[in-house]
Amino acid sequence: MPMNEFLVQVQPAYLPEQSAPAAGVYVFSYTITVTNTGEVPAQLIARHWIITNELGHVEEVKGLGVVGRQPLLQPGESFEYSSGCQLRTPTGTMRGSYLCVNHEGETFDCEIPLFVLQMNESGDPMPMPMPEKRVLH
Repeated sequence: MPMNEFLVQVQPAYLPEQSAPAAGVYVFSYTITVTNTGEVPAQLIARHWIITNELGHVEEVKGLGVVGRQPLLQPGESFEYSSGCQLRTPTGTMRGSYLCVNHEGETFDCEIPLFVLQMNESGDPMPMPMPEKRVLH
């Protein structure tokens, strides 16, 4: 088992009650679970998101922590949080990375796998298969 290893799982959802498709506003939430599958404690320090809508418009979001927190995860521990984003199109993608630091002060990146944000024509969320669970270093 690698020393620095996190597993990232994402569950996106469309929020029709907060969206206004006629005005080009599509709101999505996503719930992320980060699990320390490595051998040592590690802390999530910062995030970097790349958000792309179906027209190819890209936005980057960088900042400290997630939802105002910088969780320290012991081996086997998980941290779950929910957040959201707004698109001008009914579909898009998100991907990114977390900057982490282990108990010895060594930094490492943890990739957040690409996931799809999508609404169907009725306004209900599209049933989407979850991306394969991947172990990321």
